Amino acid sequence: MSARADGTAGPGPRGMSHRDHAKTLTDNAPRSTKPVRAARARRTMDAMADPATGDTTPASHQRLADIRIAATAEAGKHTHLVRTARAGRLLSAAMLPWFLLRPPRGYGVITTTGRKTGRKRRKCVRVIRRDDRAYLVQLVPPHLAMTAPAAASGWLLNIRAHPRVRIRLPEGTFEGTAREITDPTECAIARTILCETVVAADYGECALHLRGRPSRAKAQQLHRYWFDTGHPLVIEFGR
Repeated sequence: MSARADGTAGPGPRGMSHRDHAKTLTDNAPRSTKPVRAARARRTMDAMADPATGDTTPASHQRLADIRIAATAEAGKHTHLVRTARAGRLLSAAMLPWFLLRPPRGYGVITTTGRKTGRKRRKCVRVIRRDDRAYLVQLVPPHLAMTAPAAASGWLLNIRAHPRVRIRLPEGTFEGTAREITDPTECAIARTILCETVVAADYGECALHLRGRPSRAKAQQLHRYWFDTGHPLVIEFGR
C-alpha cells in the first residue's frame, strides 16, 4: 500500500482502495478451528448424553448404544409412513381436530408452554390414566433413533422448561405437572401400564407404524419398543 505526501494511506495494489485491501487481507487470514471443534464436541456430548439427566457416564453410553441396536432391529418392521420427527408432527396435526372434540380411549391431547415463545403448543399422544396420574411416552422413531438415540421432541423440551401442562382425555381436561420417569421401580410400573394395556385405537396405531395385519401382540410389542427407546413421562394431576 502506498502513502500520500500527507501521510495518509493511498490506493492499495491494483487500484484497490486501502479499505478494500484491508478487508481482503482480513477475509483471507487463517482462522482458528478451535471454536468449531469445541462446538462439534459439545454436539457429540449432547448426542451421547442420557435424555432425561444429561448424563455422559459409560452406563449412559451403553444405554444409547442399546437403543441404536434395538432401533436397527425394529426399523425393518416399520412402514414408510412415520420415519422422522417431522412425519410424527404432521400425523399429530392431522389428528388434532378430531382429538380436540373427543379423543379415543387411551389417547389425548397434551398442551405445553413453548420454551422460547411462551405460546401454548398441542400434541396428540397415547396416554393411559391411573387415578390421579397419566402415563405417556415421547416416541423416537427407529430410523431417527439409529442416528440420534437421545433425540427429544419439541414438546418434551417444553416440559423440561415448563413442567405445568394440560391434558385432554376422553373423560375431561386436567391440569398437572409432568416429569420424566427415572426411578427404576416407577419405570417398571409405568412400563406395565403403558405396554400391557391395549385399546381399540391401538390397532389403528399398529397399522400406521408396523407392516402386516395389526394384532394385540404386535401392539404390545410396539409399545414395549416405544417405551424402552423413548422418554417415559408421568403427569401428576393437581400438583
